[in-house]
Amino acid sequence: MNPRNVGEISDPSGVGTVGNPICGDVMKMFLRIENSVIVDAKFKTFGCGAAIATSSMVTEMVKGKTIEDALKISNKAVAEALGGLPAVKMHCSVLAEEALRSALQNYYEKQGLPVPFEVKKHGHDEHGSQY
Repeated sequence: MNPRNVGEISDPSGVGTVGNPICGDVMKMFLRIENSVIVDAKFKTFGCGAAIATSSMVTEMVKGKTIEDALKISNKAVAEALGGLPAVKMHCSVLAEEALRSALQNYYEKQGLPVPFEVKKHGHDEHGSQY
């Protein structure tokens, strides 16, 4: 499958950028939200094929969903939607989940609203393993 939704949204409702300094992957997610529904999602990712694939998949998964439903999307759901990821690439699905949450956090902050969810931050050791 070719990556979908690559690019930027002009005047987005929310933007989130996350990265893993160990592996060098950086994801930037752009969301357009209308009436609490994500109507468009795009991404720009610097990283390996798995990072690009997980970024693309999460943008496909959130389109048309309410914010509440989008927040239920986990890194495991992203990996499953791709047919699985090697264990050493699971951190890419974690970054995709974090990018989505970061963009939603930015949306709430731009609206002057409290962020109604906990922003997950996953750690990585010097070998890239999650802790």
